[in-house]
Amino acid sequence: MVHFGPPPFGAEGYCKVPQKPKHLRDVPRYLRELIGGFFKRLFYIYGIVWQTNPAILITMLLISTANGVLPLAGAYLTAEILNRLVTSVGAENGLQLVATMLILQAVYLFVSRIVGVATNIVNRISGELVVNTIKLKLMNKAREIDLADYDRPEFYERLENANREAGMRPVQILSATFTLVSSCISMISFIVVLWAISPAAPGIIALLALPQAIVSFIYRKKNVNYMRFRSKDRRQMEYYSRVMTDKDLAKEVRLFDLSDTMINSYQSVFKKYYRGLKRLIFSEHAWSLGFSLLSTAAHCLLFVYVAKLVTDGSIGVGDYTLYTGALNSVSAGVMSLVSTTSTIYEGTLFIDNMIAFMNEPITIRPTVEEPKQPKRGCGHRIEFRNVSFCYPDTEVKVLEGINLVIREGESLVLVGQNGAGKTTLIKLITRLYDPTEGEILLDGINIKEYSLRQLYDIYGIIFQDFGRYAFTVRENITFGEINAPNNEQRVLQAAHQSNADSFIDHLSDGYETPLMRIFEPNGTELSTGQWQKLSVARAFYGTKDIIILDEPTASLDPLAEQEIYQQFDELREGKTTIFVSHRLSNAVNASKIIVLERGKIIEEGTHTQLMAKGEGGAYHKLFTAQAGRYIETMQESESMPK
Repeated sequence: MVHFGPPPFGAEGYCKVPQKPKHLRDVPRYLRELIGGFFKRLFYIYGIVWQTNPAILITMLLISTANGVLPLAGAYLTAEILNRLVTSVGAENGLQLVATMLILQAVYLFVSRIVGVATNIVNRISGELVVNTIKLKLMNKAREIDLADYDRPEFYERLENANREAGMRPVQILSATFTLVSSCISMISFIVVLWAISPAAPGIIALLALPQAIVSFIYRKKNVNYMRFRSKDRRQMEYYSRVMTDKDLAKEVRLFDLSDTMINSYQSVFKKYYRGLKRLIFSEHAWSLGFSLLSTAAHCLLFVYVAKLVTDGSIGVGDYTLYTGALNSVSAGVMSLVSTTSTIYEGTLFIDNMIAFMNEPITIRPTVEEPKQPKRGCGHRIEFRNVSFCYPDTEVKVLEGINLVIREGESLVLVGQNGAGKTTLIKLITRLYDPTEGEILLDGINIKEYSLRQLYDIYGIIFQDFGRYAFTVRENITFGEINAPNNEQRVLQAAHQSNADSFIDHLSDGYETPLMRIFEPNGTELSTGQWQKLSVARAFYGTKDIIILDEPTASLDPLAEQEIYQQFDELREGKTTIFVSHRLSNAVNASKIIVLERGKIIEEGTHTQLMAKGEGGAYHKLFTAQAGRYIETMQESESMPK
């Protein structure tokens, strides 16, 4: 039994591409590797289809066999009917002589129609099923992939290629493969027919098709290489197009008159992309036209040869249609063989995009065979030991030499200018990234030794760029602990604690209101502040041990913010809490404040301790600057005429 599985891959995740031969002695090795890689990729695709439903492959094989045999049967029937018609001219029972053949021809036509319909049904159904399987594979891979991969441009290239090609290429290759089977069966049958009058005729046709095959394969590879080389151009065009159609950006695009800029940028990139592609297309078809004209001239000579056999009496009149039809069929079969094989070859090269994505290495995983499970229902101790971090493919240290202890039940506030490393620190705590240097301990154990799913379950987190999901209000709240049984009382309580119930109660369908006008006609668009209240409600809904808030109230007014922080004070009782906030009034009651600057901890202590450093302290400067602006604003407000 053939094993359907993934082919071997190079360091970059792609199938290993053989090096072009530098010497004549290297040609056999090059061809072996080239052909071997082709079939390994092809079997990878068959493996996906087999996983989808084995019946697809079996049914398509049967249909392709029928499609290969039917043309020969049709040609024989037509020739025999013509021969019998010639001999029955003037005979009393002339119609009876051809009646049997006419009945067989009717059966043939009915069978042909049935097979044609069956082919379309199987192709469409298998296409839907295979695309579904591939999309699920990509989605399941995406759930595991390292967050750090999204910081690398080459990853976007693979992701874009996988999404663009993976849906259609396997189905295209599958269909082309079975078309190839049909063509081969039909072509071999007609070669046997032609052999009776001229063993050389099939060889001449095949020989004339060889140059076209070479041209086709060369340009298929050139096309693949061009598409890969121009991946950045396609991503840019997609980006400019998306900006023009993104509803969230539509306001700024209109007000700042950015439409022409985006459209011109799109056209500029397209011109570069199209210029090279057009050159490839014209070059390929110029070569193909030349060889096609040469092949057509040879066909005309072969038709003359068959006509001479008829006039000499060597074959019947009806046989002329059989043999010329056989010539046309062999020629069409060879051309189909060339074009279909090159389509399959091109498709298998493109499928490398999916293979590369599916084989993207995953580093964020437990480092021990039996991952540990963190304690639940208690506070936790987090320790950074000389931790530094650089984003992928950069040498700039976003965090450097971080040594920090967050004790059980402690309330920690991270303070610093934008770009100081606050959010990055949180991503390391939650193990969305791994440190470049040093280690992070949770309750005395390296964070890498824990089960990822169990580790993530202890964190209740609101990021600054919180999620907005096109689901109902209720579902948006319950996403805070998706695996827990749906609890109506907890939903209502979370909405009340986050002050989200103040607007939910006025929505058309309350908690069942669909959000975002993407799928449902009664979908509701929320303001940024309302979305933020929902994100806070998610945090209140979950029963988490460590609460992390990355600017959770940045879009709320001061009164709403104050109410939510009062609720958080109750929520965090007995839990470890980490805040990131630019409003330093929220840091006053924290048990510890960490001041970050350019990735380093420059100050640490309580509000009282840090303020005691006076004007030379970084926290003192930040706090007094904010307080001064607040007092100045209040004074200006009071001085305004009533």
